[in-house]
Amino acid sequence: MVTTVSTTTVTTVTAIAAMGLTATLSIAATILLIFFLSTKELVAAKGTGTTLRISRFLSIGIVPLLMTFAVITILQIVQILS
Repeated sequence: MVTTVSTTTVTTVTAIAAMGLTATLSIAATILLIFFLSTKELVAAKGTGTTLRISRFLSIGIVPLLMTFAVITILQIVQILS
């Protein structure tokens, strides 16, 4: 069972990479991160109770996008160096 899942996962990731969707998804994730970060800053600048709640809520999406951005950056650097 585990072998089947691993093989399927590797095949899917390879197919996505071959189709060039990784670049599109990377760009979309980066744009979404920029949007979330700018929205959080604008909302936090006001300083009321509701806006601070919205600012904390946006952090839920920012953290995974930051990790994704870090992985994208590392992969790009490795690709350039190799």
